[in-house]
Amino acid sequence: MTPLELAALARKLAAEFGFQACGITDLAPVPHAEALRRWLEEGMHGEMAYMVRQEAVRLEPARAWAQARSVVVVLHNYYQTGDHSGLGYQVARYAQGEDYHTVMGERLRLLGSALVNGAGTGSFRVFVDAGPLPERELAQRAGLGWIAKNTMLIAPRLGSYTFIGCVLTDLELAADAPFGADRCGSCTRCLDACPTRAFPSPRVLDATRCISYLTIEARTETPEALRPLVGDHLFGCDVCQEVCPWNTKFAEEAPEPRYRAGRPWPRLEEILRMDEAAFSDRFGPTALERAGRGGLQRNARLVLENS
Repeated sequence: MTPLELAALARKLAAEFGFQACGITDLAPVPHAEALRRWLEEGMHGEMAYMVRQEAVRLEPARAWAQARSVVVVLHNYYQTGDHSGLGYQVARYAQGEDYHTVMGERLRLLGSALVNGAGTGSFRVFVDAGPLPERELAQRAGLGWIAKNTMLIAPRLGSYTFIGCVLTDLELAADAPFGADRCGSCTRCLDACPTRAFPSPRVLDATRCISYLTIEARTETPEALRPLVGDHLFGCDVCQEVCPWNTKFAEEAPEPRYRAGRPWPRLEEILRMDEAAFSDRFGPTALERAGRGGLQRNARLVLENS
């Protein structure tokens, strides 16, 4: 099959496996090397030491797999309207159902297998936010959208409530043209709405002030000055996405049922009483496992304090 035929096959398969968008690009070095280095030097990654370890691959994605010639980038809608206002806390929409690493990983492997089977040759590897690939940059280069002022990828007619998945392959697929436009314009709603003022400038996120970082990645106690600003966020934060006009206009309920909560949510007091077995049983199959029992109980105490 020709590169054009393989690209058409990849897009067809992506739609069949339930992805809302698909684009193809290469693994050339990203153009934002200096910005990433400066971000790390200024310590905006906080306790995320893996960002330093992964710097080389994030700058040169071809290092992730030397045999790779092309990358198929897909988007999977996770938006849902449910909330936990009756329980006194909030959980980011992306984490309210089954762990997206599992759901996306399964679909990406099916996509990769079908692609190489259709080609009659080749091999592949999948990445879904569990490796050092610069997914948003690759998605922009694959023509799927632009990187907004809150550093999220926005896809036209989809918004930013999407997971990004990548299938690296040693097959050569025809690449799509990059998405060249910046459709944020003069809007700064996402920056202005951030409770902790985590954006020192457009497209620069100080993770050490971000509620998602403070409630998920950080292993230490929340700094005193930021504690009241975390509010009722137990895990993650959607504020900068909720105010984005592209989401208010285009975000639609995700068709994937596994992204919706399948079990009742516990009250904060129940979370504080959980032992490791109870925590694993309730949150092991979800993204909340990332914070660990200690982290989630720390967050629960803070939400109760703020209430």
